[in-house]
Amino acid sequence: MTTEARPSGTAADGRGAGEVSRLEAFIDAMIDMEQTGQVFGEHGIGKTATFFSHIARAYPDATLVYVPAANLTPDDLLVNAPVRDPHTGELVLRQLVMSQLKPGRPFVLLIDDSLQAGETIQSQLMQIACNWTLGEHDLRALGCVGVFLTDNESLAETSARRSDLALLDRMVTLRITANDTAWRRHLSAKYRRWDLRPVFSLWASLSPALRELLSPRTLDHVLANAGEGFPLRWGLPLVDGERLRLAEPGPDGSPGQNRTAEILDRVAEALGVPNPATVPDPVRQVVRAALRNRWTVLLQGPPGCGKTELVRETVRAGLGRDALYFSLPVTNVEDLCAPIPSADGTLDNLLAAKFTGPEPKAIVWDEYNRPKDKAAFAKLMEITQEWSLAGRRIENLRAQIAVQNPPYHLGRKMLVARNNIAQATRFTASLQVEPEDIPANEWLLARYGTDAETVLEWWKHDIDDDGRAWITKRTLERLIKLHRRGLPLEMGTVYLGDGEYAPVPLTALIDRFKGRPVTGLRELAREAELWEARLRRAADHSTEGGDDSDMVHQILANAELSQLKKHRGVVTRLVALLPAKLRATYLVGASVPQQRFWTEVFMAMRR
Repeated sequence: MTTEARPSGTAADGRGAGEVSRLEAFIDAMIDMEQTGQVFGEHGIGKTATFFSHIARAYPDATLVYVPAANLTPDDLLVNAPVRDPHTGELVLRQLVMSQLKPGRPFVLLIDDSLQAGETIQSQLMQIACNWTLGEHDLRALGCVGVFLTDNESLAETSARRSDLALLDRMVTLRITANDTAWRRHLSAKYRRWDLRPVFSLWASLSPALRELLSPRTLDHVLANAGEGFPLRWGLPLVDGERLRLAEPGPDGSPGQNRTAEILDRVAEALGVPNPATVPDPVRQVVRAALRNRWTVLLQGPPGCGKTELVRETVRAGLGRDALYFSLPVTNVEDLCAPIPSADGTLDNLLAAKFTGPEPKAIVWDEYNRPKDKAAFAKLMEITQEWSLAGRRIENLRAQIAVQNPPYHLGRKMLVARNNIAQATRFTASLQVEPEDIPANEWLLARYGTDAETVLEWWKHDIDDDGRAWITKRTLERLIKLHRRGLPLEMGTVYLGDGEYAPVPLTALIDRFKGRPVTGLRELAREAELWEARLRRAADHSTEGGDDSDMVHQILANAELSQLKKHRGVVTRLVALLPAKLRATYLVGASVPQQRFWTEVFMAMRR
């Protein structure tokens, strides 16, 4: 049987609190009829959330057993294991079923994304769907009162389609759209600070193609970022390394006009909040927000810029303890959990010790798009999507931060895996991190002192943008270490093969290390009176200043905060002689500590 979803005339502000959505009515009917229900709908429209909220509200004596099929491995549901026969004491083989299917009370079984499961899992799931049995176990006898499968039919997100008529004849099938779930009610309850009716009206006014892109799940993430004062685009997912564009397809199927900025600005206007282009210190800010709000966030940036270290440092400061750190290329399933037979004849899972205990936790998934194998990534996806492992909630898990490289960098393909839209939309915030977003320069200065000042002056002033892209902060540290050992600096740059290194000239850096006269903040401080005189002459000649004004301005603008503080007195004297339009730029896009420093300098100028 198949039930087609009829066109729905849902009001923009959603149904009333007592009105049942089409999916909720279907759930009630299938439980009453004892029929397996199959639900098809696009990703992110609130299918799973509707099951959780409705079962809890309508069936208080029952529990929802949620099985994310895409994340299962063959031994998760059922396994043959040796157990001791209670009558004879002999070891015998028995089929052990996953412990979640014996909750000790009536339960509704929800199998999510079943079409994304592997072939072995598909066979097990189909036995459940057809007969409500698994191996030798009758699910009804275990307390099951309903079985549902939810899926997205898109071939871009599934690995199979059901075509066996013997199987298809066992289920009642409903196709739904976003208007058939309770997502509006859910978002209204979640964001009580706002009247979301204008946002719902805006969403309803978009074309079907745009509504599919700006799914309710993605809209939820946009609202979450708006609530933190972040750019609303951070709520849009990164699919294969590229930000999702809200663009309608053209007649030939190619993307049409990009309406992302327009639509997000309208959402911000409806909420009465700004939609900034960026925020100061974005990585630290989003990690702190993740810890406050229990978010999963994705940080994508070039290699060697210091993403992971900054994330771990920020988590340590906010949580008071180190993050649980996993590097995906070397993470096995057994590093996360392992199935074992339990005394009650079920299949339980031992969690890795670091996931247990009541202390607050945050997980850093490093090299997120470089998993060792599919099985490990499947377990990881359960944690990132459901905040559980092997069906068990991870106690006091406060945040998850995934860190990855883009698919391409400096025109070269990176060896990273692809993702689909359903996986990409699991992150509340997705950032494209630039090297300047990472305060690695201050770390280098604190660790390596004047040598760091030398390489940073070279990096900022002597090479072009392409050169700076090749010379990461990790590379800068290697150059300092090689210099201190008296070894050739070229060895510290990226080796491309066949005797070729990164195409960045090192002559100017070598000259700097050898003492060639240069002009930086240290040199300005040494000759402060001379530079004051030169700036006065430039100011007398023109209110716009001159070449000397531009040079001093560039040095101050590129200096790190620790360098500015070290020479605060000289900075205050020189800034007072710069044109006002140059002084104003020091506050634009600056972090809070930088703004505080410059404000103090400007107040000192007035005194």
